[in-house]
Amino acid sequence: MSNAQPVPMSRVQPRTHIDVAGVVIALLLLVLAGMVWWDMTKLQILSPYDLGPKVMPIVVAIGLTLLALGNGVGALQGNLPARDSLDWKPIILILGGLAALIVLIAIGGGFMIGTAILFATTSAAFGRRAFLTDLLIGAVISVFVYLLFGKLLTLSLPAGPLEHLL
Repeated sequence: MSNAQPVPMSRVQPRTHIDVAGVVIALLLLVLAGMVWWDMTKLQILSPYDLGPKVMPIVVAIGLTLLALGNGVGALQGNLPARDSLDWKPIILILGGLAALIVLIAIGGGFMIGTAILFATTSAAFGRRAFLTDLLIGAVISVFVYLLFGKLLTLSLPAGPLEHLL
């Protein structure tokens, strides 16, 4: 007779399911971190005390690497949270607002009009139903941003008909 004793079921570890989508996301984050790091190494800007434009890409690359590692470990252990179903309406609204901004800047419509539209469509994507109010709020914010960057910091933003009035 053998001395082997049965293992109680409470001690048996259930087999975990590897989250393939989570592993893919982790790999994409790692590739993005590598691209940011590689791009940072191509900067030819020298600054005193090794602080300057190269610092922020290093911070971003390290952050993306940490996110990739955390997501990868969670995916391999199978303990990532369940995903919600995909709702295309917010994605289409935000991408539409971004496309409107790009087109308006390209055709000379200016920064302020495009930014106001982007703000309103993003608000609608997050469930807010006051589109005209959000368009007005976006216009006020875009005027403030334009004045801050264009006049105070003397950086050039794409000018359109409204920007020429200021």
